Amino acid sequence: MEKKKGTMEISIKIEGEPWTEALDKAFKTANAKVKIDGFRKGKAPKDIFIKKYGKEALYADAADICLQDAYSKMLEKLGDEQIVAQPQISLNQIDDKGIEFNFKLTLKPDVKLGKYKGLKTKKAKVEVTEKEVKEAIDHMRSHYAENIVKEGAIEEGDIAIIDFEGFKDGVAFEGGKGENYSLKIGSGTFIPGFEEQLIGLKPGDEKEINITFPEDYHSEDLKGQPVVFKVKVHEVKEVSIPEIDDEFFKDLGLEGIDTIEALEKQIKENIQAQKETTAENEYIDGLLEEAASHIEVEIPDEMIEEELQRMLKQYEENIKMQGITLEQFYQFTNSDEQALKDQMKPEAINRIKFRLMLEEIAKVENIDLDDKKAEEEANRLAEKYQMEKDEFLDNFGGLDMVKYDYKMRQAIEVLKQDK
Repeated sequence: MEKKKGTMEISIKIEGEPWTEALDKAFKTANAKVKIDGFRKGKAPKDIFIKKYGKEALYADAADICLQDAYSKMLEKLGDEQIVAQPQISLNQIDDKGIEFNFKLTLKPDVKLGKYKGLKTKKAKVEVTEKEVKEAIDHMRSHYAENIVKEGAIEEGDIAIIDFEGFKDGVAFEGGKGENYSLKIGSGTFIPGFEEQLIGLKPGDEKEINITFPEDYHSEDLKGQPVVFKVKVHEVKEVSIPEIDDEFFKDLGLEGIDTIEALEKQIKENIQAQKETTAENEYIDGLLEEAASHIEVEIPDEMIEEELQRMLKQYEENIKMQGITLEQFYQFTNSDEQALKDQMKPEAINRIKFRLMLEEIAKVENIDLDDKKAEEEANRLAEKYQMEKDEFLDNFGGLDMVKYDYKMRQAIEVLKQDK
């Protein structure tokens, strides 16, 4: 066992009977896959197999069989040291007598805390204005709006059903045509200047609209270029927003909400809760950043790489929910994995720094949870998330994760202390 600053190397030998058993298992697996002349498949004696393929043909499978045992023995030798990245595993030696694994380990770095109480960061005060309440109610009303066909001319806020086709220098360009397209005037959906020129038109009207594509438009052939759109209006609809009346409250279906006063009260409470949550999260972020600016720690590259891999996987899952693969994302953004990791690296370092700092605060402040209290905490969290306790523990990562989560939350509470 050799220890250097931030790393440790541990060698583990597997020999004698355990190694012989591993070779026997490897032989049975390999023999079942091959056909040797004179024997049915999988029935050749071991000495015949070895004569044909050599002992070395069994070493890789036997090594895999022994790896878990070697890993357990390595953890025993590790003692109280903590590893913070996947070990780099290599072989020092392998022959018919035994195997020796070498584990190169990245150790948890030492953290020197600075000031972490009585910090300058303070929580922002939260206030809900009448304007915010009114805007929220207007937004709710818009959900129940109806589009009613009108005979008059197009006005701002109306919906126009149109055919259109774009021409550059008299030639139709790709992607510039649409039929029975529903366009809300004022939405900013189309190129600047297009929607405004529809105002005043009526069903049946046709018009040529002259506009210039923006300089930052995504198509090289069209950016900054003047074009003509031939447009025909089929139908015009006006958006009818419901009044706040009994019918509106009925559509809302909110228990106990049947007056404007009750609705305003409920909306104000909702906005207040949202703002409180945002303010609390920003407060905690500020505390973490301030406290972390006072610590001293050397974060190993291997630890950063593992955090980046976790973030990359999470990012891939997030964009997959939007129907985009990571490969498509790289194509759209003209980037690659390394560019994305470079972009994520500052955040990865901060996450690691915050985690190490909170772990050290929990250690210094003697924050811990015994099994009994951890069970109680698991019950509380399971009830909070409306899950059975066993189901919650399976999803959360077990009782050890409950203990860890508790320590991290309590360490954050320490950051909030004035002194």
